[in-house]
Amino acid sequence: MTRALLRPGRRGKLKGLVFPGGGTMTATHRKRRAERPAGAAETVSPGGAGRASSGLWARKAAARCLLTYPSRAQQANSVGRRRRRRPGLGALAAGVPAMAESVERLQQRVEELERELAQERSRRALGGGDGGGGRARIEKMSPEVVDSNPYSRLMALKRMGIVSDYEKIRTFAVAIVGVGGVGSVTAEMLTRCGIGKVKTSLFVYHLGNPITSGVNQLLLFDYDKVELANMNRLFFQPHQAGLSKVQAAEHTLRNINPDVLFEVHNYNITTVENFEHFMNRISNGGLEEGKPVDLVLSCVDNFEARMTINTACNELGQTWMESGVSENAVSGHIQLIIPGESACFACAPPLVVAANIDEKTLKREGVCAASLPTTMGVVAGILVQNVLKFLLNFGTVSFYLGYNAMQDFFPTMSMKPNPQCDDRNCRKQQEEYKKKVAALPTQEVVQEEEEIIHDDNEWGIELVSEVSEEELKNSSGPIPDLPEGITVAYTVPQKQEDSVREVTVEDSGESLEDLMAKMKNM
Repeated sequence: MTRALLRPGRRGKLKGLVFPGGGTMTATHRKRRAERPAGAAETVSPGGAGRASSGLWARKAAARCLLTYPSRAQQANSVGRRRRRRPGLGALAAGVPAMAESVERLQQRVEELERELAQERSRRALGGGDGGGGRARIEKMSPEVVDSNPYSRLMALKRMGIVSDYEKIRTFAVAIVGVGGVGSVTAEMLTRCGIGKVKTSLFVYHLGNPITSGVNQLLLFDYDKVELANMNRLFFQPHQAGLSKVQAAEHTLRNINPDVLFEVHNYNITTVENFEHFMNRISNGGLEEGKPVDLVLSCVDNFEARMTINTACNELGQTWMESGVSENAVSGHIQLIIPGESACFACAPPLVVAANIDEKTLKREGVCAASLPTTMGVVAGILVQNVLKFLLNFGTVSFYLGYNAMQDFFPTMSMKPNPQCDDRNCRKQQEEYKKKVAALPTQEVVQEEEEIIHDDNEWGIELVSEVSEEELKNSSGPIPDLPEGITVAYTVPQKQEDSVREVTVEDSGESLEDLMAKMKNM
């Protein structure tokens, strides 16, 4: 008897028996089973003499292996599964067009969703919906003191006499360059103050594509992305990591105050192609399209960007404010720059700018500047305070205000423009400012003599000067020739030689002894 060769199948079972003659146990077993009389036992056992069986060799093999024989349909399914698990190159090539078609459908769907988003933004900009801020837009600021009025505390400034017309805040356009530690908090404060008023159209960058939407008067410029390393500062949140700063800022600020819409630009202003667009938005992005913005705020962290803003504002004659925080995070400053009237950033440039050093070469590998949310919050606060005073015309506007956190010191000063400034547009603005001042009508100043007023007292004593005008004049010295704007606190009188009157005595001819004798007799 030839021993059957067993072929292993799935899950450790034996699929069938293969014999040297090429037949299979499955086919033979079905033939024998069909020939078996009705009612015959189906038991297989070794040696089963006298029992109905499908053959001795089959009974022995089945008893030895205890096989369950698969049908031909099961075998075909098994082969099909194996073929599906290992597709050939032809099948892969056939699936490429279908995959491309799926990608194309997804891209079309994305474009449809972007168009729907743009339409929704336009609808909200025109007054429909709540603008994403959880409340309806407010067309007019109200001083009514109710919990549902977000402007009641701001309008109280008008009632208390600090600001004559706070509603005017909505008529201004402000551009913020740099939405980092200082710029983001500055944008938030101005948004809460209700800066800007809705107008008709705006060019917004969304997902890299231009979209027409509603317009506001708060313009944001930046090209950086939000990172987890920025979480030590204010405003941004961890879930915004990976988004561009202007997109993240727009989303957050829109929810804070839906009355303000935002024009955002996600690019670097220092490149040639972006510089032209930046100047265009500064000169045409005002309340009415075609008019300049009212103020530009520089909240950048490098000198290259500051010089770019300085160049643009000098050429356009645009008033702007510069701000900055030191690398050790314990000091900062703000500066108001009016082209021609005050010193621009190039009039007294930092050493890095004056020496024409590439500041990128100063950065060391693995070393970053320090930053404190407290210092950045203080600088942003005094910057926005100066902006409000400048726009709403109250208080004293600082041309330069510093902050030293180590001594809680706030130095202030004003700087005149440099006639030899390297920026030719700055020199041009200086000449135009001089002509403007010269054209103003001069007002004669009449000095009135102050009347001496004596305080009444019970003794009737009056205090008057015992020094006459002539004596006061004689006690003063000559005034030296000094440059314009400099005076002396006091003058030193010239020294006068004391004149001694000579006394002459006539010679009597008497000797000294005779004179002494006369004195004794007296």
